[in-house]
Amino acid sequence: MAVHLPELDTFIAAWKETSEKNKQAFLQLRDHLAGLEGARLEFVPREGLTYSLRASFPGQAERPLFVMVDVIEDDPRWLSVCFYGEMISDPEEAGDYVPEGLLGEDAVCFDIETYDADRLAYVTARIDEAYRAAGGQ
Repeated sequence: MAVHLPELDTFIAAWKETSEKNKQAFLQLRDHLAGLEGARLEFVPREGLTYSLRASFPGQAERPLFVMVDVIEDDPRWLSVCFYGEMISDPEEAGDYVPEGLLGEDAVCFDIETYDADRLAYVTARIDEAYRAAGGQ
């Protein structure tokens, strides 16, 4: 499913891929989020700092999102995928616990510094878990 957010499209078009292939990782996560029925995507750029793709689910109780995929402006760019701590499990303990790390609430974040299919599959499974916790099917 295509995502049509003009600012996001402009950001992606200007992003030069590097050997770490983090643009490819971001696009894979974006496409997965776009395929979640009823999920709403929002792009929040903070130029020079982060570029956030935020996913929410209509009727989600008291929270504005269920996952935030941040592109961290660094050289090279890398990704941080964050969830509210109690919305997901982390059976491999691969994420970092970040007190007040997601919009002032405790979070679990997964850093992606290079494209890794196994890590992306693990993070995608956490996205699906958070989506269900937010009310998605």
